[in-house]
Amino acid sequence: MVLRVASVAVVTALTAAIAAPAAHAAGAIAIGACGHYGYAYDLRTFAEAEAVALKRCGRRDCRVVATVRRGCVAFAVDAKNLCGPHGYAVAPRLARAQNNALQQCYGHTGKTCVIRAFACDARN
Repeated sequence: MVLRVASVAVVTALTAAIAAPAAHAAGAIAIGACGHYGYAYDLRTFAEAEAVALKRCGRRDCRVVATVRRGCVAFAVDAKNLCGPHGYAVAPRLARAQNNALQQCYGHTGKTCVIRAFACDARN
């Protein structure tokens, strides 16, 4: 009987530990002119994540361009022309998000695109 109660307690604790990150798994990225950005991750809601991303971006022209849950977001800019081509992407894994953001930047005539920012939620 004691063993069964202990097993139930362990399973309950493990379930709570695994579920906890999902409760804080909302992220967002905001971008503004000339390479300005702000991001947030591991927040409870998209609204919170968007507000934090906008605040961190710090400019009036900043806009939330992507939100993420159980994934990653990346932002790429042309390193020699911060006010020019850029790209952003959301994907289940960081490498895919970064690759897609770079492809967008190059697709918008970027010549020297680099990852400027990225974030993944607690599940990645």
